[in-house]
Amino acid sequence: MHISSIAGAIANNPSPEWRACDKHPTALGGRNMSGLLLRELSIAGFRCPVITANHQDYNRYRKVWNGVADRRPVAIVRPVNMEDVRKAVAAAATSRSLLAVRGGGHSLPGLSTCDDGLVLDLSQLNTVSLDKDAQTVEVGGGALLGDLDRATVPQGHVVPAGVISHTGVGGLTLGGGMGWASRKYGLTIDSLLGAEIVTAGGDVVWASATSDPELFWGIRGGGGNFGVVTRFKFKLHPLGSLTAGKWNYPMANAGQALRALRDLAHGQPRDLTVSFTASASGLSVAAAWLGDEGLARLMLSPFGELAGSGSGDIGGMSYLQLQSRNDEYFAWSRRYYAKGGFWRDLSDEAIGKIIRAVAEAPTPESEIYALQLGGAISDISDEATAYTGRSAGYYWLSEPVWDNAGDDDRCIAWGRTVANWLSDLSIEGNYVNEQGDAGADVARDAYGSAKYRRLAGLKSRLDPHNLFRLNQNITPLT
Repeated sequence: MHISSIAGAIANNPSPEWRACDKHPTALGGRNMSGLLLRELSIAGFRCPVITANHQDYNRYRKVWNGVADRRPVAIVRPVNMEDVRKAVAAAATSRSLLAVRGGGHSLPGLSTCDDGLVLDLSQLNTVSLDKDAQTVEVGGGALLGDLDRATVPQGHVVPAGVISHTGVGGLTLGGGMGWASRKYGLTIDSLLGAEIVTAGGDVVWASATSDPELFWGIRGGGGNFGVVTRFKFKLHPLGSLTAGKWNYPMANAGQALRALRDLAHGQPRDLTVSFTASASGLSVAAAWLGDEGLARLMLSPFGELAGSGSGDIGGMSYLQLQSRNDEYFAWSRRYYAKGGFWRDLSDEAIGKIIRAVAEAPTPESEIYALQLGGAISDISDEATAYTGRSAGYYWLSEPVWDNAGDDDRCIAWGRTVANWLSDLSIEGNYVNEQGDAGADVARDAYGSAKYRRLAGLKSRLDPHNLFRLNQNITPLT
């Protein structure tokens, strides 16, 4: 173990109060709590380094994707095995410290980091292992979507997932997971066969349909409330042929184009998925066809003719390219806010509010995004998993993007205002992964009262002291 950075950090914390920390850990200030955490980390016996503020890599590893979340944890542990994870969880629990669990670091409200606590960075647990005979894949808790896609797609397989390749598999899956293959094969959680979880008490459990099925229900949409997932097991699906198209329309034609898109998207086979993005630069429409290559142009071409002729084309893109084509735009260290919801359909009123929102956008990159749902997603009962929203036709996001900290207030205010407009037209339930705000109401609104009570009961069993609270948090039952 590399202990020099811990020793230096402990040397900078007053020592006379160590004994008091043992007896009354909650009675002491943040600096003393930090000292207790550092001591627990120093005696844990990690195989990996423990990175503190005087470590040369501290500033590198404390950063997360959203530049708004600029925080300074006491320490960062980057485990190399499941035992390191258990030791980090124990150190945080014993010291009663904040514990932030980070996979890809994409939490919009910055819940994958913290001030004055411990960050458990899973990025080294990123192995991906295919079993071609069983048609399954096992994925480390710190793997990224790009790691998963690069291992499966060249072999002709896919696990439905998100649309930015540097997103973490763990966080995406635990919230639900949606993307280009979801209308054909369901949400990411619908391909989940099981998961290895380190609980707040340090136990290592396997959750599946036959092993703790209640926990398996909860992790399929309930977020990171129940422990640290160190390994996922997914069912693979045949990828087949992909054909994608993208077209741009001026905002002056956006109303006509969106109404035509809505009508055209109705009743389409689940091999077809459509999305759109509205911003100051115009309306961008994208469509992907995961079916018979001979039908691709016939199925996609009409989306280039929604309001006159849209500029764009069909083809020339692999599935890996489709999955990563927005990576640079949504790069690390840019500044983000997002708030989303579900529409049953794209109404005329929603189209009007989209056009108004774009006219008032604070930056050229601020946008409204929507992804078509339905298909295989709605084949599964809403009660079958913690995820709520299977009856939705679209998922939408109000999503400002900017680069200067001085623009934080006006960009976040626009994102919230527009989200309130669009929420008025939305169905009940929400997707916890893409909510830029955190608080008690976020989880309650996402799950509804019945599911929330069930999740709270599960939380009480597995994490009664709410160690895993840096998430869209479910409060244990009292």
